[in-house]
Amino acid sequence: MGDDTTARLIYLGLLGAVIGGYFLVANRHNLGRMAQQASIWGLIFVGVAAGYGLWADIRSDIRPQQAVFSAPGETRIEVPRAQDGHYYLTLQIAGTPVTFIVDTGASDVVLSREDAERLGLDPGNLAYLGRAGTANGTVHTARVTLSDVRLGAIHDPRLTAWVSQGEMPGSLLGMAYLQRFTRIEIAGDRLLLSR
Repeated sequence: MGDDTTARLIYLGLLGAVIGGYFLVANRHNLGRMAQQASIWGLIFVGVAAGYGLWADIRSDIRPQQAVFSAPGETRIEVPRAQDGHYYLTLQIAGTPVTFIVDTGASDVVLSREDAERLGLDPGNLAYLGRAGTANGTVHTARVTLSDVRLGAIHDPRLTAWVSQGEMPGSLLGMAYLQRFTRIEIAGDRLLLSR
């Protein structure tokens, strides 16, 4: 610790002692009430610190994630609706997790440039020979083959996808993948997939 830091700590310690001493002298007739209020503020501080430390656990309860249930002969996936109204599904592609927006209105699986890079593809060297119509107009796409696609116990050795040359908020999981399931159902605020 440098001399400057030590001097600041001494200054802050003295300032705290002066302020604390003032409150003790000013409230010497109400020391019980002051101790009660100090205890309440101490508990509030401890509660906030505990909430901050447990936030990761609390967040998973507030925002549930996809669940995969496997039984002999069938695997069922339950996907909760996100607060933005979409369903998000995370697939493991060659060991890399990729989160997709489930889009039953899309024909194909479309990767954003960022997700393509995470999967080891070089978007700059792809041949953008395809075209796709989007809400923002036509974009050029490049065909790629994804290997080792996993969703829980479900394994697809190969999946055709397209990398978009345009900007996308995320990758889209269209019917080219969803049609592999025997049942697709929306019940309440959950998307249910069975295979």
